[in-house]
Amino acid sequence: MIRRKKTNNRHQSQKFIQANHYIRFPEVRVLTEHGEMLGVMPTSEALQKAQAAEKDLVLVTEGAKPPVVKIIDIAKHKYQLQQKKAEGRKKAKTQEIKEVRFTPFMGEGDFVSRLNKVKKFLEKGDKVRLSLQFRGRAITKKEFGYDLFNRVVEETAEIGTTEIIPKMMGKKLVAQLMPIKKK
Repeated sequence: MIRRKKTNNRHQSQKFIQANHYIRFPEVRVLTEHGEMLGVMPTSEALQKAQAAEKDLVLVTEGAKPPVVKIIDIAKHKYQLQQKKAEGRKKAKTQEIKEVRFTPFMGEGDFVSRLNKVKKFLEKGDKVRLSLQFRGRAITKKEFGYDLFNRVVEETAEIGTTEIIPKMMGKKLVAQLMPIKKK
């Protein structure tokens, strides 16, 4: 029986930060902790300046010519990277697509309740896919489906716009609405 050592995923995702003697470039561009430029200098001189300030020399941009390093405490640098990553996650809020299903010959009460759901989803900031399945001989009355979708679009005109116009996909009529950005 083979036993595997459990690993903590949080530590696996952190990449190795090149700092101090691990920086193997002859010349580097040096920045201070606050982002002020100190200039281009040999790595050994930059390392001496970092040690004099009792800080670390951390590689920031490896691809630049010459590579960019920063004189900063390594723990502070890791914290700043973590904050930047968290900010990126906040900004990248994914917009969900909610689906509301209709039928071609539905009653007024059912229509109103589904219309209210569509409005609620749009106000929350989600996209809404409208779908209408034709069953049996109802496929011969496609205009009822198009009329229903046009009515939904008119009712939600102040909070949403049509992203995908109503179109037939087999026996299904599909359209998509997206919320209007608020200023």
